[in-house]
Amino acid sequence: MDGDYGTITYRNRINQPEFPLSQASTHGLWAMTAPPAPDTVALSGNVRADVAIVGGGYTGLSTALHLAGRGIKAVVLEAGHVGFGGAGRNVGLVNAGMWVMPDELPNVLGPVHGDRLLTLLGNAPKAVFDIVAKYGIACELQQHGTLHCAVGAKGLDELKQRESQWQARGAPVRLLDAKEAAERIGSDAYAGALLDLRAGTIQPLAYVRGLARAAISEGAVVYTDSPVTEVQPAGTQWRVVTNQGSVTADHVVMATDAYTQGPWEIIRHEQVHLPYFNLATEPLPADILATILPGHEGCWDTLEVLSSFRMDAKGRLVFGSVGALKDIGHGIHRDWARRALHRIFPQLKDIRFEAEWYGQIGMTDDNLPRFHRFADRVIGMSGYNGRGIAPGTVMGRTLASLIAGEITEDDLPLPVTTAQEARLRPLKEVFYEVGAQAVHLIDSRF
Repeated sequence: MDGDYGTITYRNRINQPEFPLSQASTHGLWAMTAPPAPDTVALSGNVRADVAIVGGGYTGLSTALHLAGRGIKAVVLEAGHVGFGGAGRNVGLVNAGMWVMPDELPNVLGPVHGDRLLTLLGNAPKAVFDIVAKYGIACELQQHGTLHCAVGAKGLDELKQRESQWQARGAPVRLLDAKEAAERIGSDAYAGALLDLRAGTIQPLAYVRGLARAAISEGAVVYTDSPVTEVQPAGTQWRVVTNQGSVTADHVVMATDAYTQGPWEIIRHEQVHLPYFNLATEPLPADILATILPGHEGCWDTLEVLSSFRMDAKGRLVFGSVGALKDIGHGIHRDWARRALHRIFPQLKDIRFEAEWYGQIGMTDDNLPRFHRFADRVIGMSGYNGRGIAPGTVMGRTLASLIAGEITEDDLPLPVTTAQEARLRPLKEVFYEVGAQAVHLIDSRF
């Protein structure tokens, strides 16, 4: 085992959940509109599997799906419900790539891993779309691209660089001028926008529930309400323990990412939590709906305290930004959202919100994901930095290929790294929320 991760037995020292369980405040519109999750139960008793997967989000369920399709018995253990973490709370943009500029990835990861990761993530949205089509997942999929919206000249310069770097790699991206951006968005608030035709939008909770259903159809087993309390060596295998049972397996996959509690909490501690909220309007009247995002692209802007917006299938505008809808921040962020929406879309007067929710984005120090080998045959991918849908799906597929022996660690798109506590993590997390509140209080544009 890798001795950097502590003692031979890993216990859950958490007695109370760190994250709220209310679907109204944490999953909002997505909980209101997603098809039901597949029937699952809590683990009871002792079971045997080839692979025990901790975490029922995109990475864990994609790993299970691709293992089960190879005839490898996979058992998923989810502490809450399917999609409890970031998979059920995010905006629903199925993006290619990461926040980092394409040309920077080889500088950070080296030319081999950098190019591999760019290729994998550039094609990642298609992997999502293919799974949705193959398994008939009802998740409001829109494959009309995304728009990265430029705020001012600085934002436009950034998008020019992104366009040049992605086009050099053959990606179907194109920078729109202010006029064409306004026509596609329905607003003249932006200096331009980068259209990425690889991307799209999805109902994220519906997709992750569909992944669970697909994995179960292939032979995987998914247990919910089954928080892992210990991971113990069991001869040449591992015993993954919950409150009411255990799974003995040859391999363990840690797929808990920013919501990790218990064994290998270092996964959470190497990430700084960035709070992010979303508000959903009531379905818009037909005449107004026709003027906003007629092409159904998903959008986000170039500001440091960014905003995002997209339509759902019923014509609700989903609008989000950095911040947590709790305590004093609740009113600050909500009031700002009203002002911001009216500034971007003047046709939205006296807008009413039908749902609101928030969650946490796990940010690594270089804004890139991680591959860790926590012990012999205990591995995990994490750190998606707000880009979980497509990266989580293809990273799960990659982990399945590794476990199946089809590739080795030398073939991975990420190097093996040792997880380390993020420097000044608690202070940075307070700063993010307080900073977002300050920006939303004084933002003169809105």
